Amino acid sequence: MTNTTQVILHAARLGNLEVLKELIRRAEDLNVRDEKGYTPLIIASYNNQYEAAKLLIENGADVNGADLGGNTALMGVAFKGYDRIAKLLIENGANLDLQHGNGGTALMFAAMFGRHELLKMLLESGASKFLLDVRGLSVYDLAVQQGNAEAIAILDTAN
Repeated sequence: MTNTTQVILHAARLGNLEVLKELIRRAEDLNVRDEKGYTPLIIASYNNQYEAAKLLIENGADVNGADLGGNTALMGVAFKGYDRIAKLLIENGANLDLQHGNGGTALMFAAMFGRHELLKMLLESGASKFLLDVRGLSVYDLAVQQGNAEAIAILDTAN
């Protein structure tokens, strides 16, 4: 990993906009990856750095970039419950139905971890509740497994 890669990833983690702007001015690659495949956008999103995520997207970061496990920024914020960044990603073309290596989706993460507002947002934005993970489980099955009655009710009322 080059020094510039380390700098941009660290700036994304901290939300250091001045460093990110300078790297953008220098036309550095905004889709570089660390040893796990994390991109600056994945790192900024996972660390709830909204302004950094917005800046990266506005300057060409791939909203659907995935780490080595197939996890995207949207999956990360669905797990963490960062609704504001999820909305930003969705508004900028994040694929709602991408599946990671085990077939999980952002919608599945939202249901499993009780991120109910995010679950509603993903469904309203068109995420499919019919995809299955590698075990053949749907988002509904996963909500039942977790005993998440509120997610089950949300899924029952979604089109």
